[in-house]
Amino acid sequence: MTTQRLGVIMNGVTGRMGLNQHLIRSIIAIRDQGGVKLANGDRMMPDPILVGRDSGKLEGLAKQFNVARWTTDLDKALTEKSDTIFFDAATTQARPGLLTKAINAGKHVYCEKPIATNLEEAVAAVKLANAKGVKHGTVQDKLFLPGLKKLKFLRDSGFFGRMLAVRGEFGYWVFEGGWQEAQRPSWNYRSEDGGGIILDMVCHWRYVLDNLFGDVESVSCLGTTDIPERFDEKGAKYKATADDSAYATFRLKGGVIAHINMSWVTRVYRDDLVTFQVDGTHGSAVAGLTDCVIQARQATPRPVWNPDEKRTHDFYADWQKLPENSSYDNGFKEQWEMFIRYVCEDAPYKYTLLEGAKGVQLAECALQSWRERRWIDVAPIKL
Repeated sequence: MTTQRLGVIMNGVTGRMGLNQHLIRSIIAIRDQGGVKLANGDRMMPDPILVGRDSGKLEGLAKQFNVARWTTDLDKALTEKSDTIFFDAATTQARPGLLTKAINAGKHVYCEKPIATNLEEAVAAVKLANAKGVKHGTVQDKLFLPGLKKLKFLRDSGFFGRMLAVRGEFGYWVFEGGWQEAQRPSWNYRSEDGGGIILDMVCHWRYVLDNLFGDVESVSCLGTTDIPERFDEKGAKYKATADDSAYATFRLKGGVIAHINMSWVTRVYRDDLVTFQVDGTHGSAVAGLTDCVIQARQATPRPVWNPDEKRTHDFYADWQKLPENSSYDNGFKEQWEMFIRYVCEDAPYKYTLLEGAKGVQLAECALQSWRERRWIDVAPIKL
């Protein structure tokens, strides 16, 4: 058993997601645990080089987390043959060009979603990666949430019987940036910079629905821009041109109907920032990021509609919390370990750039539905 070095070029790690989930909670955590163990007992130890535009931030992060290498010259970093993986968590608009550059340099590529702002560029990246023979993957983080893993467990056990419907509620209030600092970057609210909640979130819903409830066959969507002006990171007012709320209904293979409300202008009155209620003939479940509650048909109460009397029944008390029979690692870290095993020992892996392209496709269909005020069918992607 030996420990082998694995060079990883990490672009965009000064941003919120790249820093917290990918650098700190994934690559640094994997390094601190002694690397990723392969099937033969060897360990792969990630050796990251941090890449970005701000040398001060990069140097500060490198010192803080004991990372030996950083650079503002991505082109030079891509020439280093011993660094075999390229990762990107920067802006969506720049991603197709960066992936193309890395793939042409012979790097295996792994990236955040969306992998592009349009399906044409997304499919081009998939085709190029396949043609060059490099391995590729994209983040599908919602599937690794404990709450959604519990939904998968219930589905696989037959708990739901025949699944009927899925109702999702996602969102929270993102401050406008004037009197309180915004929790999200300003480009998220400019369509010309690749912003918008439909492009950002419908990519997530594609892989969640496909993997847990049935392949998406068609979509009807309405978007809105509820806050017309916001303030950027420097305190300057700008026009918000991207959608900040959307309401989408999906028809799934097998007959399941899914409806998901998503908003950055809603105040949370639910158990978590995202919740999914799944109803089936034999039982229902509601899952958040972590917890999941269930109600079997044998335990279903008998509600009676009577608006003339105040409701006294506690419907929440009729639900049972699913026990914590398993432990869960950070989902981003788990995905990194899977991708590293895929690169280093060809372990099974399904979350390729094609899955990322499917997310972009559904977002594009949702935007078309909003624009044309009609249902849009989701066709198989042809490569």
